[in-house]
Amino acid sequence: MDTLSLLSVIIPARDEGGCIASTVEHLFVELRLRSVPHEIVVVDDGSTDNTWQVLRETQSRIPTLVPVQNSGLHGFGRAVVCGLDNSRGDAVVIMMADESDDCRDVVTYWKVLNEGYDCAFGSRFVKGGGTIDYPPLKLAMNRLANFYIRMLFRIQLNDTTNAFKAYRRTVIDGCRPFLSPHFNLTIEIPLKAIVRGFTWKVVPITWRNRRSGSAKLKIKEMGSRYLFICLYVWLEKYFSRGDYKRVLDATPESTSTSIPVPKKPAARAGAAHS
Repeated sequence: MDTLSLLSVIIPARDEGGCIASTVEHLFVELRLRSVPHEIVVVDDGSTDNTWQVLRETQSRIPTLVPVQNSGLHGFGRAVVCGLDNSRGDAVVIMMADESDDCRDVVTYWKVLNEGYDCAFGSRFVKGGGTIDYPPLKLAMNRLANFYIRMLFRIQLNDTTNAFKAYRRTVIDGCRPFLSPHFNLTIEIPLKAIVRGFTWKVVPITWRNRRSGSAKLKIKEMGSRYLFICLYVWLEKYFSRGDYKRVLDATPESTSTSIPVPKKPAARAGAAHS
């Protein structure tokens, strides 16, 4: 497996003027301290606030920031694809703009991909992972949705719906074309990667509820869209006769695994987002 040379962090942003600067700054500091070659591609997805202005101002301080405006149709999935199309890295991380994801976990993902795995999947619900201020109703629905996906696809991954994941560029190219214009892209990419035979590793991550702005995921609007993508990829898994499946490399030996990482103290996780 070739050594990776550049990590592209894709951050879709819509009306995130209040937090996008600190998200980018904290990420830049962490990646620079860990000597991770990178670019930070932030896609302004039709914001009506000052998100684009903040990005241009932040660019003067952060040399690796690449602001992009999505001039086409809007939606979380479309913004991510726009970011992928405008990135140069041979590895990519999809990350939220609201500081809910821990920058240190991006470094962990980079290390996992450099071990030779095609995908690095974070889970908040394995030993060493955790959540802070997760709304109880959303948490309950999250666990039900992920249980359904586990049973439908017979996989061990228990946090498929979380957008915060990492992939080699070969995975992204191998999963195109993407069908999901909205948040259902968060399950389309990992499920396609698994079904098509790419290797993956699960690592514990931490997540913190946003402290400013409003959540963009509308559960009532997304239920049928998530179901559509699940059934689409499920049909591919059982009825495509392997037409889209890739040939596995000799290494790593296992398709999926997980690594024990000591649980990060909640106080430290919070500090990373301050």
